Amino acid sequence: MKNAPAKKVAPPDKRAAVFYQIKKYAIITLGCIIYSLGISLFIEPANLSSGGMTGISLIINALTDIPTGYLLIMLNIPVFIIGFICFGWAFLLSTGYATTVSSLLMALWSQLFGEKGYNLLPFTDNIIVNTVTGGVLFGIGMGLIFRMGASTGGTDIFVKLLRRRFRYMKTGMISLFSDMTIVLCSLFVHPDIETLFYTALSVVIFTLVFDWVLYGGNTAKMVFVISSGERAEKICERVLNEVDSGATFIDAQGAYSRENKRILLCVIKPILYPRLRDVVKEEDKSAFMIVSSAKEIYGQGYKNQDDAEL
Repeated sequence: MKNAPAKKVAPPDKRAAVFYQIKKYAIITLGCIIYSLGISLFIEPANLSSGGMTGISLIINALTDIPTGYLLIMLNIPVFIIGFICFGWAFLLSTGYATTVSSLLMALWSQLFGEKGYNLLPFTDNIIVNTVTGGVLFGIGMGLIFRMGASTGGTDIFVKLLRRRFRYMKTGMISLFSDMTIVLCSLFVHPDIETLFYTALSVVIFTLVFDWVLYGGNTAKMVFVISSGERAEKICERVLNEVDSGATFIDAQGAYSRENKRILLCVIKPILYPRLRDVVKEEDKSAFMIVSSAKEIYGQGYKNQDDAEL
């Protein structure tokens, strides 16, 4: 009797790639759900405009009553062509997926909770609640989508192109300039200064939350500990074993005392900093510490050098 042929097992790197794609699209889907809820349940019912292609769609929706979700799909078709030319197939597929899912979800929420469904909109007439909640959900959803290297199409693609040109500017700041221009255009639909104010406030909240989601996970504390002799060695040993953080020694000399010093350089997550602070205090109370924020870190445990700039 012949033995059954052994099943082929995917190599580890292939399995990792498949797992990454599943994780990527799961996070994009979550972002689409959060983003679409913010628009359909809070921004749109409060007659607030928005930035980006969503803002343009909301303006057209107010003039024509065409559902915002369907408008997004129609307006994004020509923009996808530009995205494909500039960023390739991978970006096009993930962006097409995010745009389609978020647009369909917005149409679904409007049908489900609007006049043709449970007729629950607006959930509240409090403009502050709608402004803040809509801005926060919008920012969280878009931040998750951008972190996975996708976008919701529209002006997001132009924002990514501008980010390539102006690399010193954060994505959220470029988006803010773009969104504020569209918000000003919304005056033609809702010529109300109060509405304009709350719309602008919503965009600012979106930008702050968006940048926090996009860049917040990459931040850490950069700590320089200046000590000497055995105390420096002991601090380093405890940092490696107890704080579970890497460290680098830099040889130095005091400019005034001419005494040989050792500088311990550590980049650690904020949650681990209190433990590091205790170690230094316990081993050398005379140690000189410099603590600052590191907003982008590349290397083991942080971002890969090959990761795209967000």
